[in-house]
Parts: sequence; C-alpha cells; structure tokens
Amino acid sequence: MKVLFHIDSDQEDRLLMALNNVANLWKEVPCSETSVCFVANGPAVNLFRKERAIHYVSTIEELHKNGARFLVCRNSLLNLGITLEDLIKQCQRVPAGILEVIRLQQDGYAYVKP
Repeated sequence: MKVLFHIDSDQEDRLLMALNNVANLWKEVPCSETSVCFVANGPAVNLFRKERAIHYVSTIEELHKNGARFLVCRNSLLNLGITLEDLIKQCQRVPAGILEVIRLQQDGYAYVKP
C-alpha cells in the first residue's frame, strides 16, 4: 500500500490530521506493508521549521522511524528564504513539490489531501 499526503497550506491542523491518518492507517496495516510520503510545497514548508514543529516533531520522528518520508519542495524553500538547516532533520528536499506529487501518483501512490 502506497500513500501520498499532499500538504500545501500553512495550517497545522491539516498537517496534524495527516499525521493522525498515518497513525490510524498503521493500526490496520503494518508500517512494513506500506510506503508513506508527505509532500510539502508552497507555504506548507513553514510547518517543518524547527521552531514551528516543536509541538509535533516527536510524532514526525516516530513516523519517520517507521518509514514515513517527509519531502519538502526546494522551490518553495528558495521562494520563502528557508534553508534545509532551518527544518527538522526528518525532511528531505526535492526539486519541485508538484513534480514529486505527480511522480508518486504515477508510481501508484494514493493521493490524500487533508
């Protein structure tokens, strides 16, 4: 099972919903049988700044430890003046968030937009 969570707004409640969705998914389907990716682009990359993510970084760490990937858009980072070092360590930069969304969908990932 492959799932893509697309986050493109700077709204913590949307991210928290997606994080909870993964936790609920893994209650039903073991994490070893899933591939989960979060793709953040546009203003959503702000949600992964170290000082911003303090309240939910432990949840992200746990999901990452179990295989979830957190992909952030390089274009958005550049446009907002954010460096990879400004983000929590679980983040991986991709060239373009929208391209990653398309690529993952072509690879069979189910698209979820919380």
